[in-house]
Amino acid sequence: MRPEMKVLPGQLAFFIILALFPLLTLVGYIGSNISLFSTAFVSALTDILPSDVADIILPFVTESKITGNIAFFMIIGFVLVSNGTNSLIVASNELFGIKDDDALKRRIKAFLMIILLMILFIFIILVLAYGNVLAKMIISQSIFSDVSDQLYLIFILLKWPIAIALIFFVIKLLYAIAPDDKIPSKFMNYGALFTTIGWVIITALYSYYNSHFANYTMFYGSVSGVIVMMIWIYLLSFVLIMGIAINSNVYNDSKKYNLIKEVQNK
Repeated sequence: MRPEMKVLPGQLAFFIILALFPLLTLVGYIGSNISLFSTAFVSALTDILPSDVADIILPFVTESKITGNIAFFMIIGFVLVSNGTNSLIVASNELFGIKDDDALKRRIKAFLMIILLMILFIFIILVLAYGNVLAKMIISQSIFSDVSDQLYLIFILLKWPIAIALIFFVIKLLYAIAPDDKIPSKFMNYGALFTTIGWVIITALYSYYNSHFANYTMFYGSVSGVIVMMIWIYLLSFVLIMGIAINSNVYNDSKKYNLIKEVQNK
């Protein structure tokens, strides 16, 4: 019921989606220079991604050429999308009762946070949302023919524990660096755990939907896959903001408890 919960999730989701395109352009440029995106790889992505999503994303990956103008607009794009993580910083300060720091310092921190958040999102997309399909594609190569079943089983067994540990660590790091004052990291555990579990469940449902259920074509037409992906990102953003609220409650309750204890001791 807090006011920030009615605004921040949608704002953060918008800026995350906005950040995808300059990031994909950069990844595509790097990949094209090291021959990363082969025909087989692009074909596999076309198979695993919803067709509407693939039609939007793949041109950024396969046809990326960074000229001076494109580089300039990429920089401007990253500055604009840092507004999302800047909102996280402002919300954290408000919830923890901290005075806002210098605007330039906050903007630099927001820029670093959006890069960290986008790396985490790419990991979730590649490993959790579409990891099974990508793993099957990789181990289907002839060099893995003798041990393909064993490798796939190892991937299935290790995917979730490693992913949960990594997501928890990165989210806790984001929560710890967001406030403009030092908050002991122990107060970030509850929110980070809540967000990690929420992200894993939501992503598992999204992955299951993509693999087993019909899409929303009858309602949204050709953009149905994009709509579902946007809903998924919005839910992840909502849970991320919830984690900050949980951390602030734990921290503020601890301050009240310590204050009462000091008064009683006196």
